[in-house]
Amino acid sequence: MKRLDLKALSAFGALLLATQAFAAAQGGGESYRTRLSVVPLDVAMQANVAGMGEVTATLVGNRLTVNGHAEGLRSPATTVAIHRGPKGIPGPSVLMLEVTKSTTPTISGTLELTPQQIADLRGEQFYVQLNSERAPEGNLRGWLLK
Repeated sequence: MKRLDLKALSAFGALLLATQAFAAAQGGGESYRTRLSVVPLDVAMQANVAGMGEVTATLVGNRLTVNGHAEGLRSPATTVAIHRGPKGIPGPSVLMLEVTKSTTPTISGTLELTPQQIADLRGEQFYVQLNSERAPEGNLRGWLLK
């Protein structure tokens, strides 16, 4: 009797794991989001940097799908990228995203991540940075969090 119970329990565990994997593959995935806010700035940049936004990202397997928007920029957006760095510390750009060139831009992209990039995302080492014409070194920024 105990042997049968262990077999049933093992089969149930395998079924549960398969169901979770299937749900993730069907779009469940891991969800991340960030609120974009003004990058740290000095007095000289106050006239150039403004706005706010939001970005969401979903990781399914090794595919990261990113969508977002911003508003209130003082000049049109030029580029947006995912950078790598610990929370609060700027780092290098590692993945480029699409952005509309306006003061109310939309952000999008679908990226294939390496195992190391997936680990960086899960370890809260990735942030989104939006640059604009009058703030080419950064206008808005936010770390992707689960």
